[in-house]
Amino acid sequence: MSDTAKFLETVKAGYTFKGESFKIGSAMLDGQVVSGADVLIPFRTLNRHGLIAGATGTGKTKTLQVLAEGLSAASIPVVMMDIKGDLSGIAAAGTANEKIHERCQKLGLTFTPEACPVDLLTLSNQKGVRLRATVSEFGPVLLSKILGLNDTQGGFVAMIFKYCDDHKLPLLDLKDFIKVLQYVSDEGKAELEKTYGKISTTSTGTILRKVIELQQQGADLFFGEKSFEVDDLMRISSDGRGMVSIVRVTDLQDRPKLFSTFMLQLLAELYATCPEEGDMDKPKLVMFIDEAHLIFQEASEALLQQIETIIKLIRSKGIGIYFCTQNPMDVPASVLAQLGLKVQHALRAFTAADRKVIKQTAENYPETDFYKTEDLITQLGTGEALVTILNEKGIPTPLVHCMLRPPQSRMDILSEMEIDALVSHSRIAAKYNQAIDSHSAFEILTQKLEDASRREEEEKEEEAKEKTEKKTTRKEKGFFDDPVVKSMTRTAGNTIVRSLLGVLGLGGRSRRKRLF
Repeated sequence: MSDTAKFLETVKAGYTFKGESFKIGSAMLDGQVVSGADVLIPFRTLNRHGLIAGATGTGKTKTLQVLAEGLSAASIPVVMMDIKGDLSGIAAAGTANEKIHERCQKLGLTFTPEACPVDLLTLSNQKGVRLRATVSEFGPVLLSKILGLNDTQGGFVAMIFKYCDDHKLPLLDLKDFIKVLQYVSDEGKAELEKTYGKISTTSTGTILRKVIELQQQGADLFFGEKSFEVDDLMRISSDGRGMVSIVRVTDLQDRPKLFSTFMLQLLAELYATCPEEGDMDKPKLVMFIDEAHLIFQEASEALLQQIETIIKLIRSKGIGIYFCTQNPMDVPASVLAQLGLKVQHALRAFTAADRKVIKQTAENYPETDFYKTEDLITQLGTGEALVTILNEKGIPTPLVHCMLRPPQSRMDILSEMEIDALVSHSRIAAKYNQAIDSHSAFEILTQKLEDASRREEEEKEEEAKEKTEKKTTRKEKGFFDDPVVKSMTRTAGNTIVRSLLGVLGLGGRSRRKRLF
């Protein structure tokens, strides 16, 4: 048997599945596409997560488009994090050209330009459906991990949440949390310590600084109402295709803290909301996280553990997470071990460090008799990749050098007019784009402090009024009320009376003289 025949047999055996699957391309040997060596992805295993990696310009973004198109066509909703701003083109039909026709001919495919049903979402003031979450939804544990707090500080945050629950103080946005933090460390300190225990001034100061740091990255735009409901990410369009929700986060490249905060909250909300599903014929939702290193580069150890835990457990909810990054080493080893599908585009070896990374990357893939993986990684063309996935039994498929199919949607961005039209026709934009500032902890405590201040002023005014009245009374009758003055007055009065009587001859002493 020739090498080509043996290779074809290996590919067919490894990439033939019982359930529904999607063709992403064809396997190559010695730089040529092997006819009939189709590379398929079974929908049944897409909740096992994945990795799309490769250097800039090697075709990672187009691979994301291809995968999203195939999932949407199979009625599987998709969420895509658009960091670079070049994924929005999936909402418009593609345009055929000579290179696309040539590639489709090699792969045995017909190019059919087609747009996907898309909703544009945003964390900031960009055009799109606003994504928000309340502080209460984060909870004390997740918020403490995001802020990078120690156990003592995390315990104090839990105390604050308990205090707010007990006193009906809704924590909706960061100004609510800051107001409560300031209140319990000053005016309300005695009240809190009486019920919940001692408060450390050092802890409150540290937590406040951490919250302000998060605010500096624009978190005020994310925290608040109306909270986004995960069910709106799992919608099916009117034509039966899965909705593709593109989260526009092009302005978060220099704010990784906010990006990781949003991603962790979204994953946690998906995990908490979705029921256990077990093995499904296809996932309920697949999420693609472009430029995934932004999640991990400033994450604390506690935050990484939280992400790892969610990645491990969320697959049982029927949700698949796919990380897209330039270097596979950007993803922590503990998370990388959970990723079943691997699509490795070309890496470039410009330095000794690059060659070391390439060697490590090659060692992460199944061994093969058909390729020298370490060398092939640097020789892959644009739109080509090394592919391995998990089959229905959880066993990695043979490693193949794959020529990937071209996207049927536009391989470019949308214009501003197209974005405006897309947002205006969104079924959920009106639901989330109205700004809401409910009566929450900030307003309640502000009113409470104002009432206390007003009562204090009234008491001071009352005391001042009483003092003034006492002074006035003393001035009016105080001189004659004095005992000394009273005595002097009586003495003077008696003397005057006696003198007058003496003049009239009525004095007591003169009368006695006449009697004798």
